[in-house]
Parts: sequence; structure tokens; C-alpha cells
Amino acid sequence: MSKYLLNKFLFTVDRDPELVERYRDDPAGTVDWWEAERANLLLNCTAAERSTWLAFTDDERRALKEHDHVALFGMGAHPFLTLTLFIALFERDHGPLEYQIAYGRAMKHLTLPYPDITT
Repeated sequence: MSKYLLNKFLFTVDRDPELVERYRDDPAGTVDWWEAERANLLLNCTAAERSTWLAFTDDERRALKEHDHVALFGMGAHPFLTLTLFIALFERDHGPLEYQIAYGRAMKHLTLPYPDITT
């Protein structure tokens, strides 16, 4: 499992409006494409600078494809990254703050100590 890769996905998708829409409309296709094309690019480097070993686990891939922020948090994804991306994905479908309240309610069952979110 790579918390780094999960957080990198959430961070990079959230900062690109076209990727946000792509992930909203086709989460499975977006996750597969991103993993194949972007996962091993180094942040803030040219496309020629690549790693070769980063990949999602089956559980990470499933949670990303299902937009399962609770499972992602349990795997160590940073909650601020999931929240900001998921607000961009779903807030438009809800009234003011409804999505944020539902997000929090879905995580209500979690107790301390929370999963480690350091990368």
C-alpha cells in the first residue's frame, strides 16, 4: 500500500478541473488511466523523469473507483485531500454544506487513534 500514491492521485486530480470531471463521469476509467500514465511521473518534474514501481493495491484501486472516502481514509489517505476533491465532485448535487455534513457523518463511526495519514 502506498499512502503517497493515494494522496498523489487525490492531489493531482483535484487540481485539474478536467480531471475532476473525468473522475466524476468515469471513475474506473480515470483511475486506470491515471495509474498507467501518471502514477510514476515525479511531481514537479518533466515527463522524462519517471519512477517505475508505483501502483495501487487492489483495495486502493477499488476504493478510488467507488469514490469510497471512508475506505481511503482507513488506508491512510489524507482527509483534507479526499474532502476537497469530493466536494469538487459532489457538492453541486447537494444544498449548501449538505455534502460536507454527509461526508462527516459517513466517518462518524471512526474513533481514535485514527489511521496514520503521514506519508
